[in-house]
Formats: sequence, C-alpha cells, structure tokens
Amino acid sequence: MTRFVLAAALAFGLALPAQAHDPEAPRETSTPIFTRDLPNVPGKAMIAAEVVYPPGGASPAHRHPDTAFIYAYVLSGEVVSAVDDEAPRVYRAGESWTEMPGARHRVSRNASATEPAKLLAIFVADSGGRQLVFPEDR
Repeated sequence: MTRFVLAAALAFGLALPAQAHDPEAPRETSTPIFTRDLPNVPGKAMIAAEVVYPPGGASPAHRHPDTAFIYAYVLSGEVVSAVDDEAPRVYRAGESWTEMPGARHRVSRNASATEPAKLLAIFVADSGGRQLVFPEDR
C-alpha cells in the first residue's frame, strides 16, 4: 500500500499545489488518497486525491494526460469550474463534473473569499503515470 500512496504523491507532488493566475493569490493543495491498478483494465489505474481551495484560492488553467478521465465531486463549500468551452459554473457540496481525456480545465477556483472548499478528484489514468496535472503557460 505504501508504494501506491508514494506513486500518488509523486503524481500530484510534481504538479500541485499550483499557483493561481495572480502570484499573490492563495494556492490550492492536493493530498493523495490512493492509487490502485485496475485488474480488469490492463495499463490503467484509479487515483484519488483531495483538493482543498483556501478562501479565494484558485488553480491556473491546466490539462491532464490525454489518456486520463477525471471525475470531480465537491465535498464542501462551492467550486467554480469550466472545462473546455463550458461557461463557468458553481458546483456545491454533493455536485460533480467530469473531464474527458485531453480536456482543458480553464477555470478552477473557490467561489468564496471567506470559506474553504474541498473536492475529491478521481482519475482513471495510465498505470505508473507520474504527472497528472500540466499547467498551461500563459
């Protein structure tokens, strides 16, 4: 089990926390929860992480591996998200969205300037992949 947590830590540690658009803005943090190879899907793994946005916190625009599928579930607070050409939308605790392989996550931020927000990010990605988040250059 330790190697699974280590693999997840490497995957997120290389890319998160990411700096928001404003260098002075608060950063989100990501804590790996688990990584498990999928026995019925050779070469793929399920990876989960908790992402916490402090009040006013945000992530820069980013992508995930072209072979990764992402499911995001808001655990607490409210998160503003926009993937590809979608209009930004506020997701509240209990709501979720998905990101298709190769999608661009243009907006990802806490909707509140006074309360934290938290989400669970679940990836179905290539086994052994080290980096799961690729910030885009501005």
